[in-house]
Amino acid sequence: FIALIVSAVVVSLLAPLAPDAKTNQISRVAEAFGTTAGNIGIVIALAVIIGKCMMDSGAADRIVRAFLSLLGQRRVSWALMSSGFVLSMPVFFDTVFYLLVPLARSANRRLGTNSLRFALAITVGGVATHSLVPPTPGPLVMADQLGIDLGVMILFGAIIAIPCALAGMAFVGWLARRTKAVMRPLADGMTEVAPLPDEQLPALLPSLLPILLPVVLVSLNTIFTAAAKAAAPAVEAAAAPAEPSLLQQAAGVMAILGNVNFAMFLSTGVAMWVLKSKRRLTRTQLAKVAEESLMSGGVIILITAAGGAFGAMLKAAEIGP
Repeated sequence: FIALIVSAVVVSLLAPLAPDAKTNQISRVAEAFGTTAGNIGIVIALAVIIGKCMMDSGAADRIVRAFLSLLGQRRVSWALMSSGFVLSMPVFFDTVFYLLVPLARSANRRLGTNSLRFALAITVGGVATHSLVPPTPGPLVMADQLGIDLGVMILFGAIIAIPCALAGMAFVGWLARRTKAVMRPLADGMTEVAPLPDEQLPALLPSLLPILLPVVLVSLNTIFTAAAKAAAPAVEAAAAPAEPSLLQQAAGVMAILGNVNFAMFLSTGVAMWVLKSKRRLTRTQLAKVAEESLMSGGVIILITAAGGAFGAMLKAAEIGP
């Protein structure tokens, strides 16, 4: 954070300032920082709460077991890749990796397969969506900086991530056949964490809902907005209607429901409800979970916003041209 802010200040001092500018070189760094933080801060803060709640409630574990059940025990690497692919949208990649590695260890002991296959399968699935699909910070900032509608970013990010993950799995298979890797034993004093029984995990639908809800709402907002804009010329050519059309009314409603901040609020509410009901937490305990999540999310917001300020100063300095 400090390195990025110092860099932004230095570059800003090198940048020309318009004669009628109301801000100096230093204050425009703060303004650019605030603009980026305002665009991504709420989404990232809510995403870390969702991820923490899904981990603690067992929702993430339920999704993994659903993929294992669907694909079968002989396709563990594909189940791990698919789980990483889905979970890395609301949950940060390192957390997903820590969640799935014990499953990879268990599968390696049971099947005796090259452990490299399982470790890289987790990585392939997690990286594909973590680097392409909001609300993870990287694609979220890129959508903001490039002026891309967030629904479009989610839709096309997910579409592009699928062939990327498939290509990654092809490479994993090629490499695993040529490289023998043995999974290291646990360090002294460490023990395997026993998985929870199925009856202690939430059902699949409420487990998936914190992931699906913002994706569906933001995507629907994009679709309805595009449809309303496409219909606008025809409406203008006709006689002026007394009131907005049904499509325009629906687009107005979806503009609220599909706003990424509001959609993430709904998703956070679902994730917290699943955690509270499944683990029977008090409100104080639930607040503690949110507080711990925000402590890690705050650092991410600061660094990401500082990166946005640095990028804005690079643009102001016309370093590209």
